[in-house]
Amino acid sequence: MSIKITPIGHVETEAEKVPRSWRTSNLEGDLVIDEEYAGGLSEIEAGDRIVVLFNFHESPPFSRSFLRQNPRSAGGEERGVFKTLSPVRPNAIGMSIVEVVGKTGATLHVRGMDMRDGTPILDIKPWRGDVAGAEVFER
Repeated sequence: MSIKITPIGHVETEAEKVPRSWRTSNLEGDLVIDEEYAGGLSEIEAGDRIVVLFNFHESPPFSRSFLRQNPRSAGGEERGVFKTLSPVRPNAIGMSIVEVVGKTGATLHVRGMDMRDGTPILDIKPWRGDVAGAEVFER
């Protein structure tokens, strides 16, 4: 099986260093969405929280040696990669939950970023802190 994913935009930030996690970040920056996808932003507004899926485009290639890692967040205790937030993963996909501060055209100005300048954005989803009101899809 082969899966093709096309980025829908990219991150712009002037920050030299970014926090390791959106949970501890106050960093602001822009999610610049390609014009062909701009219509998908129509109901997003300031105050919303959104989930941003992105590509860890600057991570080293994954190999089996990265299946077990020693993350700082675990005090250096060895863990399986799927129990970590490491950017070195079999599929270099990251996820952040950010707050929308404003919107100009196809650009979302957000707070809480842990993404570097130039990071490819793969998708955006609404964030609901609970499952109440979640949509159910039937086949």
